Amino acid sequence: MDRIRGEFIDIIEWTDDSRDTIVWRFPRYENEIKMGAQLVVRESQTAVFVNEGQIADVFTPGTYTLETQNLPVLSTLKGWKYGFHSPFKAEVYFVTTRQFTDLKWGTQNPVIVRDPEFGMVRLRAFGAFTARVVDAAALLRELAGTDPQFRTEEVQEYLRQLIVGRLATALATAGVPMLDLATRQDGLGARLAGALTEELAPVGIAVPKFIIENISLPPEVEAAVDARSRMGIVGNLDQYTQLQAADAIGDAARNPGAAGEGVGLGVGMALGRRMAEGLTPQQPPAAPAPAPAPATPPPLPQQQWFVGVGGAQQGPYDTAALTGLISAGTLTRTTLVWQNGMAGWLPAEQVPEVERLFGSVPPPLPPQA
Repeated sequence: MDRIRGEFIDIIEWTDDSRDTIVWRFPRYENEIKMGAQLVVRESQTAVFVNEGQIADVFTPGTYTLETQNLPVLSTLKGWKYGFHSPFKAEVYFVTTRQFTDLKWGTQNPVIVRDPEFGMVRLRAFGAFTARVVDAAALLRELAGTDPQFRTEEVQEYLRQLIVGRLATALATAGVPMLDLATRQDGLGARLAGALTEELAPVGIAVPKFIIENISLPPEVEAAVDARSRMGIVGNLDQYTQLQAADAIGDAARNPGAAGEGVGLGVGMALGRRMAEGLTPQQPPAAPAPAPAPATPPPLPQQQWFVGVGGAQQGPYDTAALTGLISAGTLTRTTLVWQNGMAGWLPAEQVPEVERLFGSVPPPLPPQA
């Protein structure tokens, strides 16, 4: 049936029903094409005749009657200068010359560039690009070969690797600070499109459009940029410290507990003191007054004790304050106490200095009638 159909089919054409086919070989029984057959090449197509492994003729869009005068190269190869009306054997490849717009690219590994402000930085990028065939004969010679249906997926990985290789050079030689890359993506894309088109010229492919969708930074660099942005917003280091204090208060409020309450209280007091200092008019520092000679010796230093009540640390207390805690029943013989110089917390009855205080406190009064 293929042989019989080949005797009657005199129209050679291709209507592409896919979106990713670059080269398609016209099927013909034993590659026999009759003289006088009609060749229809549509817009965005190019027809390439290959005879015995050699490119014979290339046809641009239009309708052609395959005669000797329309096949000068093939006629010269075969010696058919004086007409020949029998079928001749040749392969016809249709090559799509429209733009392929569904091509994506991205960096699997980060690209290291030297930034004038941040030093060495690792960048990742991704985007899309368009590609089209500008030299069908070169494409067949260098990439497609005798593939009867050459698709974009067969060349996309090669193009992606080429793009990533060119991207590092483009970013390194662009001289654009990292913080300004977002505003220069269009220019970098146009520059890369020209470089890739020049690189792919030997295989007959051009890159009309190259789009950089995003250039991302490592998380630690993004955190540093965010911190610098916050400092720029608050204006100076003093105000940035106040901002951090406000953040600490918010964190303490979201984490209730003894530790959170202590942190929030301490930070709040510090912040209130700083605000009060900011509202108080600044006075010039007064000259320090000479310290008077002490008439009497200073009091002896008091021992400072810390008490563990309800799982929370309280103190410091002096000895008199411990006596009051014992009277109130807050400090018992099993309550944990600690002072500077002790290896760890101990029950009060095991610390001689505290144990003797229990004997000096009178017991509670008996119930009165």
